[in-house]
Amino acid sequence: MEGNELVKAVHEQVLRESVFIDTLTKEVGRVIVGQHYMVDRILIALLCGGHCLIEGVPGLAKTLTVKTLAQVVDASFHRIQFTPDLLPADITGTTIYNMQSGQFSKKHGPIFANLVLADEINRAPAKVQAALLEAMEEKQVTIGDETDALPSPFMVLATQNPIDQEGTYALPEAQLDRFMLMIRAGYPSRTEEREIMDRMTGTAKPTVEKVCSVEELLTARSTVSSIYIDESIRDYIIDVVHATRKPGDFGLSELEDLVEHGASPRGSIFLAMAARAHAYLRHRGYVTPEDVKAVGHDVLRHRIALSYEAEAEDVDTEQVIQRLFETVEVP
Repeated sequence: MEGNELVKAVHEQVLRESVFIDTLTKEVGRVIVGQHYMVDRILIALLCGGHCLIEGVPGLAKTLTVKTLAQVVDASFHRIQFTPDLLPADITGTTIYNMQSGQFSKKHGPIFANLVLADEINRAPAKVQAALLEAMEEKQVTIGDETDALPSPFMVLATQNPIDQEGTYALPEAQLDRFMLMIRAGYPSRTEEREIMDRMTGTAKPTVEKVCSVEELLTARSTVSSIYIDESIRDYIIDVVHATRKPGDFGLSELEDLVEHGASPRGSIFLAMAARAHAYLRHRGYVTPEDVKAVGHDVLRHRIALSYEAEAEDVDTEQVIQRLFETVEVP
């Protein structure tokens, strides 16, 4: 099949299959007011098989959004509240001795679910965080001397509070890098907040119905992976990621002393995957530079470490990423 015909065939397939996304988003909107950006980014990660780190102050419906999404796609959901006294076995599971049979039996932890919400992940010590992140990477858990595969799809959505940092354990850069997206949830508008108040203080609480199955979601993942990315856009992604490491090579010498280290190769991989999913949500079978720019901040913001000079000059990663996209040549 010729190149143009192949792109056309994929585009038509996306148009047919992606109809359920609009229905799914509308159903989630029956419970969640606003937060379109957060819902959109969670869907991108879900379509790519990635994990999300959601940063936002309490009360922004982070937990409710994940729980509602699980109900809409008929997926299993578990919430884990991270605390300083949490143990790795509290997440992964353990073996229990049965006195009657004289044998050990295996008990799975809450990580065995399609969607796992790790609430306030930075409240737990490093050993617990490592247990979760290992499961994220390997998609399996070892309990005793047996290894069990996690369900498919499997997705971790971790939250952290950016304000109250007392008694927290910051995630190291190497662990942050395993999250596909870092989403920043914002406050609702005045109109949205009024609607939230009216819904949540009314007598009838809003509910949702299942609109798609896990199997449909896995089929959508396969389609997303076949969405066309032109060679020029692939090179554009590589240029953007390399600009985070050596900004001077791209005419951004003013950023040289502000960036301690740039994005890892996971940044390139996840940027391409997220751009494909973004195109799918817009019912397109091909990626444009606008797709890359749209997801760029979410993919890169936790992969760029700034220097003390940046802190002294009051420069943050959002500004650095914005300068990169303004300067790196678009195909």
